[in-house]
Amino acid sequence: MSLIEIGKITGTHGVRGELRVEPWCDSPAFLAGFSVVHLRGAPRTVESARVHKRLVLLKLEGVDTVEAAQALRESVLYIDRSGIELPEGRYFIQDLIGLAVFDGEERVGTLYDVLTAPAHDVYIVRGEDGERMIPAVPEFVKEIDIKGGVIRVELIEGM
Repeated sequence: MSLIEIGKITGTHGVRGELRVEPWCDSPAFLAGFSVVHLRGAPRTVESARVHKRLVLLKLEGVDTVEAAQALRESVLYIDRSGIELPEGRYFIQDLIGLAVFDGEERVGTLYDVLTAPAHDVYIVRGEDGERMIPAVPEFVKEIDIKGGVIRVELIEGM
Protein backbone atom coordinates (compact mmCIF):
# COMPACT_ATOMS: atom_id res chain seq x y z
CA MET A 1 0.00 0.00 0.00
CA SER A 2 1.31 3.41 -0.97
CA LEU A 3 -0.14 6.36 0.91
CA ILE A 4 -0.34 9.92 -0.34
CA GLU A 5 -1.11 13.07 1.64
CA ILE A 6 -4.52 14.50 0.76
CA GLY A 7 -5.25 17.16 3.38
CA LYS A 8 -4.93 18.47 6.89
CA ILE A 9 -7.47 18.71 9.69
CA THR A 10 -7.65 22.40 10.59
CA GLY A 11 -10.45 22.38 13.15
CA THR A 12 -13.90 21.17 14.08
CA HIS A 13 -17.39 21.90 12.84
CA GLY A 14 -20.41 21.62 15.09
CA VAL A 15 -20.64 19.44 18.19
CA ARG A 16 -20.97 15.94 16.68
CA GLY A 17 -17.33 15.38 15.76
CA GLU A 18 -17.18 16.78 12.24
CA LEU A 19 -13.72 17.81 11.07
CA ARG A 20 -12.77 20.80 8.95
CA VAL A 21 -10.23 19.59 6.41
CA GLU A 22 -8.05 21.73 4.17
CA PRO A 23 -7.70 19.71 0.94
CA TRP A 24 -4.28 19.32 -0.64
CA CYS A 25 -5.65 18.25 -4.00
CA ASP A 26 -7.17 19.80 -7.10
CA SER A 27 -10.58 20.22 -5.57
CA PRO A 28 -12.36 19.64 -2.26
CA ALA A 29 -14.81 17.36 -4.12
CA PHE A 30 -11.96 14.94 -4.91
CA LEU A 31 -11.15 14.56 -1.21
CA ALA A 32 -14.84 14.24 -0.30
CA GLY A 33 -15.17 11.22 -2.58
CA PHE A 34 -13.29 8.70 -0.42
CA SER A 35 -14.88 6.16 1.91
CA VAL A 36 -11.64 5.39 3.76
CA VAL A 37 -8.83 7.72 4.78
CA HIS A 38 -5.70 7.00 6.78
CA LEU A 39 -5.11 8.97 9.93
CA ARG A 40 -2.16 8.55 12.29
CA GLY A 41 -1.16 5.26 10.69
CA ALA A 42 -4.59 3.61 10.68
CA PRO A 43 -7.42 3.39 8.16
CA ARG A 44 -10.60 5.22 9.21
CA THR A 45 -14.07 4.87 7.71
CA VAL A 46 -15.64 8.07 6.42
CA GLU A 47 -19.27 8.34 7.54
CA SER A 48 -19.91 11.50 5.54
CA ALA A 49 -18.05 14.18 3.65
CA ARG A 50 -19.24 17.35 2.01
CA VAL A 51 -17.68 20.42 0.45
CA HIS A 52 -18.09 23.64 2.40
CA LYS A 53 -16.53 26.65 0.62
CA ARG A 54 -12.90 25.62 0.02
CA LEU A 55 -12.89 23.01 2.80
CA VAL A 56 -14.27 19.53 3.35
CA LEU A 57 -16.43 18.77 6.37
CA LEU A 58 -15.57 15.19 7.21
CA LYS A 59 -17.21 12.85 9.73
CA LEU A 60 -15.13 9.81 10.69
CA GLU A 61 -16.49 6.71 12.35
CA GLY A 62 -15.74 6.80 16.08
CA VAL A 63 -15.23 10.57 16.23
CA ASP A 64 -18.52 11.61 17.79
CA THR A 65 -17.75 14.60 20.01
CA VAL A 66 -16.18 17.99 19.54
CA GLU A 67 -13.49 16.95 22.04
CA ALA A 68 -12.57 13.85 20.02
CA ALA A 69 -12.48 15.94 16.85
CA GLN A 70 -10.37 18.66 18.51
CA ALA A 71 -7.78 16.03 19.49
CA LEU A 72 -7.21 15.36 15.76
CA ARG A 73 -6.52 18.97 14.85
CA GLU A 74 -3.39 19.53 12.71
CA SER A 75 -3.30 15.83 11.72
CA VAL A 76 -2.59 14.95 8.10
CA LEU A 77 -4.96 12.68 6.19
CA TYR A 78 -3.73 10.12 3.66
CA ILE A 79 -5.33 7.90 1.03
CA ASP A 80 -4.15 4.69 -0.59
CA ARG A 81 -3.06 5.81 -4.03
CA SER A 82 -3.13 2.33 -5.53
CA GLY A 83 -6.90 2.53 -5.97
CA ILE A 84 -6.90 5.91 -7.69
CA GLU A 85 -7.13 6.32 -11.45
CA LEU A 86 -6.26 9.84 -12.55
CA PRO A 87 -7.60 11.19 -15.84
CA GLU A 88 -5.22 11.40 -18.79
CA GLY A 89 -2.77 14.27 -18.34
CA ARG A 90 -3.28 14.53 -14.54
CA TYR A 91 -0.50 13.68 -12.09
CA PHE A 92 0.20 13.60 -8.39
CA ILE A 93 2.56 16.44 -7.54
CA GLN A 94 4.79 14.08 -5.58
CA ASP A 95 5.34 12.09 -8.80
CA LEU A 96 6.51 15.22 -10.64
CA ILE A 97 8.98 16.49 -8.02
CA GLY A 98 12.51 15.48 -8.98
CA LEU A 99 11.88 14.98 -12.71
CA ALA A 100 14.48 16.34 -15.12
CA VAL A 101 13.24 19.32 -17.16
CA PHE A 102 14.44 19.76 -20.75
CA ASP A 103 13.96 22.54 -23.30
CA GLY A 104 14.68 20.71 -26.53
CA GLU A 105 17.91 18.80 -25.85
CA GLU A 106 19.14 21.23 -23.19
CA ARG A 107 18.62 20.27 -19.57
CA VAL A 108 17.06 23.25 -17.79
CA GLY A 109 17.14 21.69 -14.32
CA THR A 110 15.03 19.60 -11.95
CA LEU A 111 11.44 20.19 -10.90
CA TYR A 112 11.79 21.32 -7.30
CA ASP A 113 8.27 22.43 -6.35
CA VAL A 114 4.80 23.10 -7.75
CA LEU A 115 2.89 26.22 -6.78
CA THR A 116 -0.85 25.82 -7.03
CA ALA A 117 -2.45 29.05 -8.18
CA PRO A 118 -6.11 29.74 -9.06
CA ALA A 119 -5.50 29.95 -12.81
CA HIS A 120 -2.92 27.15 -13.20
CA ASP A 121 0.00 25.48 -11.46
CA VAL A 122 3.50 26.89 -11.74
CA TYR A 123 6.56 24.64 -11.87
CA ILE A 124 9.60 25.75 -9.90
CA VAL A 125 12.69 24.41 -11.67
CA ARG A 126 16.17 24.55 -10.16
CA GLY A 127 19.12 24.47 -12.50
CA GLU A 128 22.76 25.53 -12.65
CA ASP A 129 21.69 29.09 -13.52
CA GLY A 130 19.26 29.36 -10.57
CA GLU A 131 15.52 28.98 -10.22
CA ARG A 132 12.93 29.63 -12.86
CA MET A 133 9.16 29.56 -12.82
CA ILE A 134 7.35 27.84 -15.67
CA PRO A 135 3.56 28.06 -16.00
CA ALA A 136 2.17 24.51 -16.18
CA VAL A 137 0.13 25.15 -19.30
CA PRO A 138 0.26 23.42 -22.72
CA GLU A 139 1.94 26.44 -24.33
CA PHE A 140 5.08 25.74 -22.24
CA VAL A 141 4.81 22.16 -20.93
CA LYS A 142 4.89 19.94 -23.99
CA GLU A 143 5.31 16.46 -22.46
CA ILE A 144 5.40 14.79 -19.08
CA ASP A 145 6.94 11.32 -19.03
CA ILE A 146 6.75 10.01 -15.46
CA LYS A 147 8.25 6.61 -16.34
CA GLY A 148 11.09 8.23 -18.27
CA GLY A 149 11.66 10.80 -15.54
CA VAL A 150 11.41 13.76 -17.91
CA ILE A 151 9.35 16.90 -18.45
CA ARG A 152 9.79 18.56 -21.85
CA VAL A 153 9.08 22.27 -22.05
CA GLU A 154 9.30 25.02 -24.65
CA LEU A 155 10.58 28.18 -23.02
CA ILE A 156 10.37 31.71 -24.30
CA GLU A 157 12.93 34.48 -23.81
CA GLY A 158 12.97 35.64 -20.20
CA MET A 159 11.97 32.32 -18.67
